[in-house]
Amino acid sequence: MLRWPDESATQAFAQYLAKQTALRNAFVSLQGNLGAGKTTLVRHLLGALGVQGRVKSPTYTVVEPYSVPGLDIWHFDFYRFSDPREWEDAGFRDIFASPGLKLAEWPDKAAGALPLPDLEIRWEVNPDQSRTVALQAQSAVGIALLQALQTLHAGPTDAEGVAL
Repeated sequence: MLRWPDESATQAFAQYLAKQTALRNAFVSLQGNLGAGKTTLVRHLLGALGVQGRVKSPTYTVVEPYSVPGLDIWHFDFYRFSDPREWEDAGFRDIFASPGLKLAEWPDKAAGALPLPDLEIRWEVNPDQSRTVALQAQSAVGIALLQALQTLHAGPTDAEGVAL
């Protein structure tokens, strides 16, 4: 479990995650309540990967594609996803079968259609507005990401377990 006291901790995590080679062909699921920080992490991550301009939430479009040299990225938000036929009609199966980074908010809304994520990130908002974040690997790619990320949080921590 990680504790992120503020948005700068989210940004630092995103910047470190962006440096991981395994991320380039990963599916990362992002789970947490509204306002937990899922889209904030995506914005910081895409910025760290070199995406220029505004990164908007795909709440109404379901997916926003991005491309930087050598990397295609798809940001999904399945919050309003309700029709399984939409999965096939939109070509999501082809996207998930292609190389590149896939980030999915509210993956539970598309359960049964999505493949198993390589890395699952879960947020909980604490009463002091900090975030408790759990990471779970579900593939070799996810394990590689977790192992790399452990070095980020293996350093000294403060009394509350916040990485310094």
